[in-house]
Amino acid sequence: MEGSQKTSTGLKVGLGILLVLFLGTAFYASKLYSDKQETEKTLVSEKQQVMNDLNNMAQEYDAAIAESEIKNQDLIAARDRITGLMDSLKVSQNSVNSLWRYKKKFLALQDEMDVLLTENDRLKVENELLATSLDSTQVQLAERTMFTDSLLVQNTELATVVNDAAALQTVGLIGMGVLERSSGKQVPMERARRSDKIKVCFTVAKNTLTEAGDKELYVQVIDPKNNVLGANDQVQFDDQVLNYSLISRFNYENRNLNICEYVSPPEDAKFEKGRYKINVFSAKELISSSEFSLK
Repeated sequence: MEGSQKTSTGLKVGLGILLVLFLGTAFYASKLYSDKQETEKTLVSEKQQVMNDLNNMAQEYDAAIAESEIKNQDLIAARDRITGLMDSLKVSQNSVNSLWRYKKKFLALQDEMDVLLTENDRLKVENELLATSLDSTQVQLAERTMFTDSLLVQNTELATVVNDAAALQTVGLIGMGVLERSSGKQVPMERARRSDKIKVCFTVAKNTLTEAGDKELYVQVIDPKNNVLGANDQVQFDDQVLNYSLISRFNYENRNLNICEYVSPPEDAKFEKGRYKINVFSAKELISSSEFSLK
């Protein structure tokens, strides 16, 4: 009888311990679930805040673009990068690492916006001053236009690109016909027959994530008859063949670098009248494109 009572008491104690363990486990699981829900709520809130900040930046760019009389391609490109980042953020996972990556990209784009909008305001003032002093001759108008464009090239600061933070990028790509005088002075030309070279200028933008050193870009100039001018050599990238006019080689030091290259007409020939297209490639990737006309 005494042994039976001991067995009964032992069972009660065992059941009591199991009940305590069960309740403790249930409480811990409930606490984990509650913490997870709170973390998820915080991440969703912070993600929405980043989205709101990006949307405000895009609206500021839209306002600056709408106010500019001259279409500023750098502002448009920056606005497009913000739009791309917003699209990516919408479908991203709600995780601390993911949100932190987007916050870093947002901060880089915010620094870029401060530089671009400040420069845009300064350029608007410069353009207004230039407009009051332009002469009626075509040569002076071309020189003023080239000067305004060169200001855009020299002062543009580009932050980390969204898709490939370490890739080289070019901004301010322009092309024009020039006549080189015996003194060495170059005069912009609108007429094909008077141009003895095509001048291609662009800025390799600052990117602290890009490794410094010797770099090269492929420049392609296509005439109105769809001919590739210059060397017209070929380079193979996997299954893609690129015809290029010249290779622009330079030493990159993680800061803005202004580059101008020149392409001559076909041997014993003049440039054709019409629309010319300029493409700049980093390996097989097209990173910049522009057009101009010769009469």
